[in-house]
Amino acid sequence: MSERRRRALRALRKNTTRSPAHHEAEQPPAPAGSGESAPQPSSVITAALYQGGRRTSSHTTLAETFRQLRAESGGMAWIGLHRPTPAELQSLADEFDLHPLAIEDALEAHQRPKLERYGETLFVVLRAARYLDAAEEVDFGELHVFVGPDFVITVRHGAAPDLPAVRRRMEDSPELLERGPEAVLYAILDAVVDGYAPVVGGVENDIDEIETEVFANAPEVSRRIYELSREVVEFQRATRPLAKILDGLSAGFEKYGIDEELRRYLRDVADHATHVTERVDGFRQALQDILTVNATLVSQQQNEEMKALAEAGHAQNEEIKKISSWAAILFAPTLVGTIYGMNFDRMPELHWVYGYPFAILLMAVVCTSLYVIFKRRDWL
Repeated sequence: MSERRRRALRALRKNTTRSPAHHEAEQPPAPAGSGESAPQPSSVITAALYQGGRRTSSHTTLAETFRQLRAESGGMAWIGLHRPTPAELQSLADEFDLHPLAIEDALEAHQRPKLERYGETLFVVLRAARYLDAAEEVDFGELHVFVGPDFVITVRHGAAPDLPAVRRRMEDSPELLERGPEAVLYAILDAVVDGYAPVVGGVENDIDEIETEVFANAPEVSRRIYELSREVVEFQRATRPLAKILDGLSAGFEKYGIDEELRRYLRDVADHATHVTERVDGFRQALQDILTVNATLVSQQQNEEMKALAEAGHAQNEEIKKISSWAAILFAPTLVGTIYGMNFDRMPELHWVYGYPFAILLMAVVCTSLYVIFKRRDWL
């Protein structure tokens, strides 16, 4: 056993000091003003006993449930808890002889889906999911199920699945509930797998929206692809182990004498689970393809932008060449005219008869020569 598990189990036992006999007496609340802290609210959602597929009694505390179960024979206890305390889990372990490692897993949560058998007790971990339309994201919950000869204990961490609906469904079908704790486990598995259908639909709709955004060049589409990919990976982690769990249950059909009708129900759940797993695997591949297409489109867009910038720069250079060429052509006569416009008394050709025509001719020759040079170099 790892050191982490040892520390967790020591803490679990330290927080629980009452013996099973003490469970029968509930501690009264501390009176107001006594200085004692108020008792923590119970995590027990429903604790009921069943005989012949029908509810015979309901209780609000574990102690009452244990006492009534011991008083009756042939009954079944179905206890539902939400985020229980270590003391509550330890009381269940003491009453139903649950394995410490399973109790530790149920207390810590964050477990992978799995199926384990401790003697006559099955311990099943499931990851339920629900799709939040407003946030357009998948919310995952965790469910731990203990199944024994005369009891079913569910420990829920999160909002999903809707176990009260499962209980109502089973109570409306007493002929199915009469088949025992394995029937309850079937109903829970069925509810978890059926709960994946809206999630599959929501994720599929998100993928369709992302495809539209990719080809519309939406600015935040890359981030949305990444976030949805992470949800799909988490979804895969929840659904892929279901096949192994259901195979493990099927392997024990003969050994534990599971009813033939119940076997058919479990095979139906297995078919639905396989369908969901295949759809989720397809989602991951689709998102990878979309990410590749998006990267290609982004690259093409960047190339087009770079090409446009290069063309704009080239056009700007051509304009600069033209401006520079004409500036040089106009600079030549300006230079000659400026020099001869100084009117110094002693300048060459200042008093020459052909001085003015010569200056005009000189400016024309220089301008023409520059024009021809720039034209040959495609500056003009």
